[in-house]
Amino acid sequence: MKNRSLFHWIIFVSLALTWGSSFILMKRGLDSFSSYQVAALRIFIAFLFLLPLAFRHIKKIHFKYLPAFIAMGVFGNLIPAFLFTQAETLISSALTGMLNSVTPVFALIIGLIMLKEKVKLLQIVGLATGIIGAIGLLSLGKDSESSGNIYLGGAMVLLATFFYGLSVNIIKAKLGNVSAVTATIFALCIVGPFAGIYLFTTDFIEVMQTKPLAFDSLKYVCILAIFGTSLSLIVFNILIKEAGTLFASSVTYFIPIVAMLWGALDGEAITVAHSIFIVVILAGVWLVNKK
Repeated sequence: MKNRSLFHWIIFVSLALTWGSSFILMKRGLDSFSSYQVAALRIFIAFLFLLPLAFRHIKKIHFKYLPAFIAMGVFGNLIPAFLFTQAETLISSALTGMLNSVTPVFALIIGLIMLKEKVKLLQIVGLATGIIGAIGLLSLGKDSESSGNIYLGGAMVLLATFFYGLSVNIIKAKLGNVSAVTATIFALCIVGPFAGIYLFTTDFIEVMQTKPLAFDSLKYVCILAIFGTSLSLIVFNILIKEAGTLFASSVTYFIPIVAMLWGALDGEAITVAHSIFIVVILAGVWLVNKK
């Protein structure tokens, strides 16, 4: 068992706070920008932030890894970014954060399928438990959400978590010999320019010039991109290497709690029933990952 120092715990808590805060930061970005603009900004700013590091890592890259980098960039970053922000136009940021906790369930199930391993009964029970929890959360919000179709929003979040799970397994299968930091940098360098090109085909410049809260929204999206996407991925990989995968992945259990707290502070309806269903989801995650 690897030793866990105070430094590791500081990283752990920082990651939980950072990723748990991502959903309220998306919401603040939506105060001025469209959902697609927030997503494109997030990816483009993260790309610009990591671009200087790319030149240090370019000598480590072989063209045989290019398809895996593209898949990681598209499935692990680009598509989920657009799905999450669009979902938040339909459901609350707290609910989005709670549903995001299903990610480890999809990650393991997709991994078992890709590796053609036999799925155990306990994992099937865990998957069913997680889905029941997610449906329960959505059913709670159907009468309280102010606009849109809550089930469509929930489906977008679950689809995003599916793509996260797919990306994790592509990394495991195809990029095992590549540094996780290097993989992250080049995945974002592949999709980042496309996000930037798309961004400037929208009315982004006009929004910046005309909407009074535009600079505030941009500030929140910058925080989301730099801390919630770029730095957090690098720090997370350091935590995996030094403190172990099990310890690092446990941060998943605390992200929805932080998202719920931010939602409550922002006036979103959080009830005891929400807490019960998030416990159900996390129980499913535990069952799926239990050996």
